[in-house]
Amino acid sequence: MGGERRRRHVWIAGAVSLGLAGAGIGAWSAFGGEEAPRTGPLSASEVRSAANGFLGAWTDGDTGAAADRTDDARVAGAALRDYKERAHLTARELRPDAPAGPRVPFSVRAEFAYEGARAPLTYHSALTVVRRAGDGKPVVRWEPRVLHPGLGQGKRLMVRRASAAPLLAVDRAGQALDSRALPSLGSVVDGLRRTYGKAAGGRPGVELRLVPRAAAGADAEPPNGTALLSVPEGAPGRLRTTLDARVQKAAEREVARRTDASIVVLKPSTGEILAVANSRAGGPDTALEGRLAPGSTMKMITGSLLLEKKLADPDKPHPCPKTASYGGWQFHNVDDFDIPGGTFRADFAASCNTAFITQAGKLADEDLSRQARDVFGIGAHWSVGVAAFAGAVPVEHAASKAASMIGQGAVRMNPLTMASVVSTARTGQFRQPYLVAPSVDHRTLASARRDLAPAAHAQLRDLLHTTAASGSAAGSMVGLSGDIGAKTGSAEVVGQKEPNGWFAAWHGDLAASAVMLRGGRGGESSGPLVAAVLKAADGGR
Repeated sequence: MGGERRRRHVWIAGAVSLGLAGAGIGAWSAFGGEEAPRTGPLSASEVRSAANGFLGAWTDGDTGAAADRTDDARVAGAALRDYKERAHLTARELRPDAPAGPRVPFSVRAEFAYEGARAPLTYHSALTVVRRAGDGKPVVRWEPRVLHPGLGQGKRLMVRRASAAPLLAVDRAGQALDSRALPSLGSVVDGLRRTYGKAAGGRPGVELRLVPRAAAGADAEPPNGTALLSVPEGAPGRLRTTLDARVQKAAEREVARRTDASIVVLKPSTGEILAVANSRAGGPDTALEGRLAPGSTMKMITGSLLLEKKLADPDKPHPCPKTASYGGWQFHNVDDFDIPGGTFRADFAASCNTAFITQAGKLADEDLSRQARDVFGIGAHWSVGVAAFAGAVPVEHAASKAASMIGQGAVRMNPLTMASVVSTARTGQFRQPYLVAPSVDHRTLASARRDLAPAAHAQLRDLLHTTAASGSAAGSMVGLSGDIGAKTGSAEVVGQKEPNGWFAAWHGDLAASAVMLRGGRGGESSGPLVAAVLKAADGGR
């Protein structure tokens, strides 16, 4: 009897212990000491303890411990790691508010840090404490909204670049190129920033966005995304260009004095671009991307072809009638001039159209296109450093072929390509123009398939010197002497009263080409522009 009383006391004591544990910490079985499953409504202390444990582990950066305090440790762990590693967020302070039953609102103060960009992010979220299936332990019910209220079904956090990295472009001597003082460089510097901003050491602006889970990649444009924060200003990179600030200033000054004028200046020996200018800052970049008929400046390419094929010789007689027909079209010289008994030198210097048209029947349809591509690099893929059009001389037939020979028809050029053509005419070898040295990004510059034949090169260079010294370009080239060469051009445009005026020239190791829309004859419009820039550039050397 006494033994039974003792055992009953133990049970009673055990029952009392169970009751106390059920109120807070837990209960132990009198038979094995194992924790019994907890049941019943959650107490306030259980809610606080579970919430504090989860938030504390999250703040400490212990994603594993935080995940273990949820009812789905695997999914919660992956989400917490994404928050830290993909969204680049670190929870600095998580402050719970007063619970409302099992729900605990809390405020978040996080820090965003990505590739040197930093920004604070504050918001409010909430969690709910539940009993875990199996053992009844109070844990946080896992749902993505715990990390951020915007993380509903099918949403995730994503970092994306908000803009290209900012760039400090400098000229060949290291002088900063300020597009406010040099407005023509606005689009050029923008293009350089897009291409080289990050490679030059710049850091782009970034955004943290809520996006549909299907959106992939840091550079993808997120559909229907919502920006949570933005660090718009990155760190600028420094990029040395081939531009020469002094030559650029001269080019800017000269185009500003004219309407619809564009010019490019090169070093023929290297292909380095020294200046790019358009009179309409913020307008189309005609200098680099224009697609215009080049008029008689095209005769540099056509002339080289005739010289190589022995269809012309500088000091031998060559016809220059007032008109010439080919393919059913009749072609005229300006003011219907002719040169009776003249030589090809005289024809070239006077820019006689018919001197070229009379030779059209002796050329195959593809000859001119091949000459432009194989010797002058026209139409190849030019890696300039910014967007640029490398010209086009398509294969034409009949009258269209004849028109192409004098820079009309489907031939399309711009000041960049014609500056390159006159540079090739000077050196005999195509060197692709560029704004950024290929060593910066290890790109390969375009090359021509062959050099201009030496004999034809010497003849072409001599013809261009004659044109500059005593021909149609002489009026513009006054004041420039020594190693000079030039070619004028006027390109007719359907529906346009005045032709576009072209001019291309070199002086020593400087070459330039310009076009003036509706400018009339090239020698009177673009010629003085090119000459003024060459003189200014040469004067400081």
